[in-house]
Amino acid sequence: MRNLSSLFDLTGRVAIVTGGSRGLGLEMAAGLAEAGASLMLCARREEWLTPAIADLRGRGFTVEGMTCDVSNAADVQAVVDKAIAAYGRLDILVNNAGVTWAAPAEDMPLDKWRKVIDTNLTGTFLFSQAAGREMLKSSYGRIINVASIAGLIASVNGPHYAAYAASKAGIMGLTRELAASWGRQGIRVNAIAPGYFHSRLADGAIEMVEPELKATSPMGRVGADDELKGVVVFLAADASNYMTGQVLVVDGGWSIT
Repeated sequence: MRNLSSLFDLTGRVAIVTGGSRGLGLEMAAGLAEAGASLMLCARREEWLTPAIADLRGRGFTVEGMTCDVSNAADVQAVVDKAIAAYGRLDILVNNAGVTWAAPAEDMPLDKWRKVIDTNLTGTFLFSQAAGREMLKSSYGRIINVASIAGLIASVNGPHYAAYAASKAGIMGLTRELAASWGRQGIRVNAIAPGYFHSRLADGAIEMVEPELKATSPMGRVGADDELKGVVVFLAADASNYMTGQVLVVDGGWSIT
């Protein structure tokens, strides 16, 4: 029987983290690195990516990076190819990159709908497909998709973001399908559905929902900076080896109310 520390050890593993240059993506990347993984970060903007890489390297972690539009198949393949060239393998993929657009459904511009769906849902598929092809070669892989409680629950009082909610619900369905498709080839696919955490993406919505969250959520607060690290390491590590196709909700209990 293996000891607990070995079940959470990612030494020798290689992880791609999309949207890994700031916020929750950077937090999760740091958690994987702290557990021993080497990292390939990608982000849309060089001005965000370069400082993130420098920060992680300054902490003694092994990190490479590349700018990438996750909705562009050529960009996605280039990131996977660079990870293989740098490290010789690919074990873990965290599909975190995402955007949103809030508007009443009747006013949602079609181009904004498409941008959100293309980034959040199609981007998750494209990276899973490209990484999955490499993982199938070694019969080993851990794919972790970042969904949201927006894919599970809605609020009469808003915020209203039809494309974002649809994309995150779609990610949950995609997670189950990929888990079923690849489970017998050694690839596990799970998802995390965070509630509200402070980030560039979420802060506008938090201003709207925080009074209700504090009043009605069992834990009565927004998520803290380090409260996704352990979840992503758990799903990437052997500690969760008998889990696939699941969605772990990390929302302080709000979705049960």
